[in-house]
Amino acid sequence: MTRPTAIVIGVGPDRGLGAQLCHRFSKEGLHVLLAGRSQDKLDAVVAAIERDGGSAEAAVCDATSEDDTRALFDRAGDGLALAIYNAGNNTPGRIADMEADYFEQSWRVCCFGGFLFGREAVRRMVPGGGGTLLFTGASASLRGRSHFGAFNSSKAALRTLAQAMAKEYAADGVHVGHVVVDGAIGGEKIQKGFPAYAEKLGEDGMLSIEGIVDGYVFLYRQPPRAWTFEIDVRTSKENW
Repeated sequence: MTRPTAIVIGVGPDRGLGAQLCHRFSKEGLHVLLAGRSQDKLDAVVAAIERDGGSAEAAVCDATSEDDTRALFDRAGDGLALAIYNAGNNTPGRIADMEADYFEQSWRVCCFGGFLFGREAVRRMVPGGGGTLLFTGASASLRGRSHFGAFNSSKAALRTLAQAMAKEYAADGVHVGHVVVDGAIGGEKIQKGFPAYAEKLGEDGMLSIEGIVDGYVFLYRQPPRAWTFEIDVRTSKENW
C-alpha cells in the first residue's frame, strides 16, 4: 500500500514552524516531502526525521515558480493526503516610500505562490478522492497595520483565496483550512535573528511552535461532517 504523503513548503531551520510541521506529520505516519530555498537546511531536517524513524525527502523549490511547484507535486506521486503552504515573508515599509517591485514580491510570495500551490494540490486531490490543504496565515491576514501595507494586503489576499478554495472544493472532499499565527513564534528565526526582541517578549510572550503545530494536526484529523476553515493561535499575553 502506498504510504500517504504530505507536502510542506516553506521549510527552514529545524526549530522553525515548517520543519516542526514535517516532524509531526512524519510521526502521524505520512511520508513528508519538504520544500524550501536552502538545500542544507532541508537536508538537516530530513536527517533528523529519519533518525526518529520517519520518512522524508527534500526538494529545493521557489514558491513563486509555476514550473517548480508543478514539479514538486509531480514528485509526490499518488497518495497525496496533505499539503501545507507555509511560505511567506515580512515586508515592512511606508507605502509612499515603497518601490513597486517590493510590493509585488510580497504579493508573489504570500498570495501568488499560494495560488500555484493550492491549484496543484486540488488538481491531484480531487481525482484521488480528497485530502487536506492548509495555509499559514498571520496577524496581517485579519487587519491592516501602519508600515506593513504590503505584507497586510498580501496575507489578507491569501486568506480570501483559501476561503474561496474551501467553498469551491469541499464537495470534492478537499478540506481547505487557514491557520492565523497571531504573534511572534518562539523559534530559531527570532531567537537568533532578533535576540533583543525575543528577550523583551520573554518565553511566555512568544508562541509555542508545538502548540501551533497542534492546530494543523487538529484540522488534518477532522472528519468531513465537522470541518473547520480557520483557527487562530496566540499567547495569553497577546493584545488582539
